[in-house]
Amino acid sequence: MNPGFAGDAAWLRHWRLRPDGDPVTTPSSRLIPVQTSDGSPAMLKLAHTDEEERGAELLVALDGRGAARVLAHSDEALLLERATGNRDLVRMVADGRDDEATRTICAAAGRIHAASALVLDRTDPPELVDLPTWFRELFAAADGLGPQHRRGADVAAALLDDPREPVVLHGDLHHGNVLDFGERGWLAIDPKGLVGEAGFDYCNLLCNPSPERALRPGRLERQFGVVVEASGIERSRLAKWLVAWCALSSTWFALDDDPGRAGSAAAIGELALLL
Repeated sequence: MNPGFAGDAAWLRHWRLRPDGDPVTTPSSRLIPVQTSDGSPAMLKLAHTDEEERGAELLVALDGRGAARVLAHSDEALLLERATGNRDLVRMVADGRDDEATRTICAAAGRIHAASALVLDRTDPPELVDLPTWFRELFAAADGLGPQHRRGADVAAALLDDPREPVVLHGDLHHGNVLDFGERGWLAIDPKGLVGEAGFDYCNLLCNPSPERALRPGRLERQFGVVVEASGIERSRLAKWLVAWCALSSTWFALDDDPGRAGSAAAIGELALLL
């Protein structure tokens, strides 16, 4: 038997779960739609990486505040409430409701940030990664990639040398990571588990739901304004975080040998310089 499938069966028995859809396997985790013993829809997630396990610990600590609620957690296995609503942020953008989608993601971010004290003051707080560590690959690779990366690294270093009050960060907020949970509303999934300045968390959504959409003429400027209004983040400070984030994202794509997406991220960073 495939070891992964054997692991599925063990956790299904452990929590008395019934499969309720086709499993999905990614490089970082395995996702299995299930029903609990009382018939409630849930998602069983089996982590394959330390990053996924760290995100699971943050979800436990958030206890449903701005994010999916954890029903059970043990070792690499996480049992979550399942998003069963019909609304979809990517489709919302395609339907001409880009502003609404951006505000929805900002609201989820705000709820997570507002829970920071509750998370960080726990007797067993989750292990979170700080932003200087998160940017380490940009700092290490910038000189070998291009002027945009060097500039982004310099902007990131200046921001990190002049820190604001840290909050718990999701770390990967975009249109596919905020889902419709019906009566519970829009909630985030798949956090990276970071800690640092709130402005960082609003940048990735400006590069989504696709590079093509993000680079449409006038789109970045408009959605940037929506984020500033919804988040209350200082405009010039947020623009700097976006420059830094795009350089980091471009670096990751370059290191993964994906020049197309590396170039798109760098192009968004160039536009961010004009905000």
